[in-house]
Amino acid sequence: MSARIPTDAFAAVTPARSESLLDAIEYRFRLTGQRPDPLSVDGRALGHGLPRRPIALVELSSILMHPSCSPEAADAAWRLLVTNARTGAERWIVGAVGVALPGLRRRAHHLWKLSAGDVDAALIAQFMQALASVDITKPSVVTRLLNAAFSKARSELDRREPASGEVSFVPESRVPTTGLNHPDFVLVRAVRAGVITAQEADLIGATYLESANVGEYAERVGRSYWQVYRQRGAAVQRLVAAIQSGDLSDDYADVVAEATTTTAPEAARP
Repeated sequence: MSARIPTDAFAAVTPARSESLLDAIEYRFRLTGQRPDPLSVDGRALGHGLPRRPIALVELSSILMHPSCSPEAADAAWRLLVTNARTGAERWIVGAVGVALPGLRRRAHHLWKLSAGDVDAALIAQFMQALASVDITKPSVVTRLLNAAFSKARSELDRREPASGEVSFVPESRVPTTGLNHPDFVLVRAVRAGVITAQEADLIGATYLESANVGEYAERVGRSYWQVYRQRGAAVQRLVAAIQSGDLSDDYADVVAEATTTTAPEAARP
């Protein structure tokens, strides 16, 4: 079955300078959940162990992510979401994308590693196309939606930026062997923990800790200003989240980093 899904459902969503399109969509999605009458589905009608009451879509997203949610319950919910989105009602299109945000973020993370360009926009556009064409009579509805969006977004991005792969694995993109040859020990720990890549650490270090601006860095690595800007924004968000959660805490390294950057700042520069 195929249906027409309007492609301008997020035309009014304008990310702030410090956020990605997915962040802006999530903000809008969660805001709708604060209304007195949030968009919801009937858990009693869906069955399969879902709460037997109206379930707001923001809550539904959390329920479907939980390990206790059965595949049958997820498919029942997603068949309804896709069916409602196919009516063309913008609120249901936005709702379906909102419920899928955790999976879309994971696919976007993988796309950043493989392709250059506006990953978020390409992924969202292809996800909405998949809403129109996915076969909801088969199992694993959301997985097939996300996989189709990922595959088509990657193909689209690769066509737009045929040379993007040339900068994906530059010689410098490796974990430094010691913190002394990197401007910030926190970046080194973040790379080792898999929070950011070595290339992203280099980008953050060059544009925040050194004198290079985004335009200069983009020219240096042979990419566009906006590609680098968006990559940096996504990497910084992951880094900040990891720092705030304590995932990068290392008292000994913090002491060494503080002493090194205070007494011999130039020694820490590459």
